[in-house]
Amino acid sequence: MKTNILIIVSILIFFVLNSSIFILTEGKQAIVTQFGKPVGQPITKAGVHFKIPITQDVRYVDKRILNWDGYPNQIPTKDKKYIKVDTTARWMVIDALKFIQTVQNEQGAQARLDTIIDGHTRDIISGHNLVEGVRNSNAILASVQEQRARIQDKKAKGEFILEEEISGDIESISIGREELSQMIVRQADKELTGLGIKLIDVQLRRISYEESVEKKVYERMISERTRIAQKIRSIGKGEKAKIEGRIAKDLKEIESIAYKEAETIKGKAEATSTAIYAKSLNSDPGFYKFLRSMQAYKKSIKSDSKMILSTDSQFFKFL
Repeated sequence: MKTNILIIVSILIFFVLNSSIFILTEGKQAIVTQFGKPVGQPITKAGVHFKIPITQDVRYVDKRILNWDGYPNQIPTKDKKYIKVDTTARWMVIDALKFIQTVQNEQGAQARLDTIIDGHTRDIISGHNLVEGVRNSNAILASVQEQRARIQDKKAKGEFILEEEISGDIESISIGREELSQMIVRQADKELTGLGIKLIDVQLRRISYEESVEKKVYERMISERTRIAQKIRSIGKGEKAKIEGRIAKDLKEIESIAYKEAETIKGKAEATSTAIYAKSLNSDPGFYKFLRSMQAYKKSIKSDSKMILSTDSQFFKFL
């Protein structure tokens, strides 16, 4: 009899201990409820925890980053283009108590996420042009702005630059797809905070077009790239003309300096020659006259010439 009582008492003790102890694993958080009503603050530390048996229960909530996938929706853009937007998001529970009190569980949270994220996605996309949703950013315009900054920096340092900038032919966008995603996060997170949910990130995973829109998008992309290519070729031709003009200018400058130096040398040579002639004339005028006459005869009289000379000819007196 005593053995039976001992067994029954042991079973009761085991049942009480088993129903009063619960183990919280990593990646989970728990809320203790009493008759369905939350009691105390959320338990977030992994390990062994206790509760009152029978009257209290434990509800577990995931504290890891969770995934949400939206349904592709057809949305009109600001410039009246209809596109299908497929979104995905990452979220997590930051307040388990609010989470249980408002959405109850993950299924309820997914339903609220469907409503809130889809709604703000529609609002944001419809408030912007198609090009802002298609591009991540205006990388070309950003590159031009960087180029302008480098040119200004070189100007300030007095360095040589080939200054020609791409401007006017590139369609500028104020924001891109990444910024649109961040706008959706900021708007949706305001509502989700009251549900104990933190929205970490939203991505426009895919944007597809209707057949009529797709053709226009491709034509627009081709047209824009063609304009950019034409502008770059124009810049190349302009730089070529600048370089050729600079070369011609440098060549004329070199020729001018060379001509000046040549004339200077020639003038010095003629001055030296004149000085030598003057010195020769002063030292022996008769010999100088004879030498000059011989040179004149050589240039004026051909080898087969026949002449009749008088004795009183001053030019041919040496003959």
